[in-house]
Amino acid sequence: MKILITGNMGYIGPCVVQRLRASYPGATLLGLDVGFFANCLTNSEILPECRVDTQYFTDVRNVSPDILNGVDAIIHLAAISNDPMGNTYEKVTSEINYQASIDLAKKAKEAGVKSFIYASSCSMYGAADDGPRAENSPLNPLTAYAKSKVATEKDLEQLADGKFTATSLRFSTACGMSERLRLDLVLNDFVAGAVSTNKITILSDGTPWRPLVDIKDMARAIDWAVSREPANGGNFLAVNIGSDTWNYQVKELAEAVADLMPGVDVSINKDAQPDKRSYSVNFDLFKKLAPNYQPEVSLEVSIKELKEGLQAINFADDNFRQSKYMRLKVLNHLREQGLLTEQLKWSFNHN
Repeated sequence: MKILITGNMGYIGPCVVQRLRASYPGATLLGLDVGFFANCLTNSEILPECRVDTQYFTDVRNVSPDILNGVDAIIHLAAISNDPMGNTYEKVTSEINYQASIDLAKKAKEAGVKSFIYASSCSMYGAADDGPRAENSPLNPLTAYAKSKVATEKDLEQLADGKFTATSLRFSTACGMSERLRLDLVLNDFVAGAVSTNKITILSDGTPWRPLVDIKDMARAIDWAVSREPANGGNFLAVNIGSDTWNYQVKELAEAVADLMPGVDVSINKDAQPDKRSYSVNFDLFKKLAPNYQPEVSLEVSIKELKEGLQAINFADDNFRQSKYMRLKVLNHLREQGLLTEQLKWSFNHN
């Protein structure tokens, strides 16, 4: 089996590659990434990309069909991956997250790739205060990032057929320790604040709902999707990934961190503008289709691993929201250095 993982040099990629390496020891693993966040390593024993057989440094907007020869499955992680980046680079977000994704899927189908796994997002549910969202619930994307996910899913569904299975994994908000850690995620942010300053600062009023999932459980779901047969969910499947027990209000997450790290103060911004991105999610379909691949990591374990991972690198940056652990800050720094163009392409080549 030959598996291509796009965006493998991001936050989730290293964990996904480790999982696939364990589950498919005889597989040929290919990585494809433009390398924006290559140097954002955290406590990694080795360069994570040593675990793939071949690494392509390529912009996902410019994938050569030759790379797809003999590939059985594509795991498409590459994306402008959160709301702050999407809002700053709105046009590019559409180009990368939507247009390039569908272009890649079309090339994949033409090349005979059997399975296309798309990293989608529960953020497409947007504002939903009237009960947990299921896959057939109305979509209400509020941001450029969420809108790009909705558009891609719609077109992917049209491409899927008996020879080309497309699985859109609507992930909950990611969390957990990684060899390329991000701190622009709610739980990771809280643990970083607790470790560095003994304080957790909630930027909202703490009431919005968020479903969460540890990156190890995201990798577990991707593992399932790689071998999913069309009989189990259809030629095209959009499925919520997470656990009913992991639907939390933001303030509950802060309290969970404080409970496990005595002496940590929690402050809530009571004057914050309401965050409309509030939704809880129903995961019944995932439980039915993938009973052996359900999330296993508890909230407590995620917090503990984040705390220990940060302590292992002597993390003490009380200004971490301006650091390389925030993906938008990395992009802006590369732009300021003249290394990236306005279109987020390397200025020194023509990818």
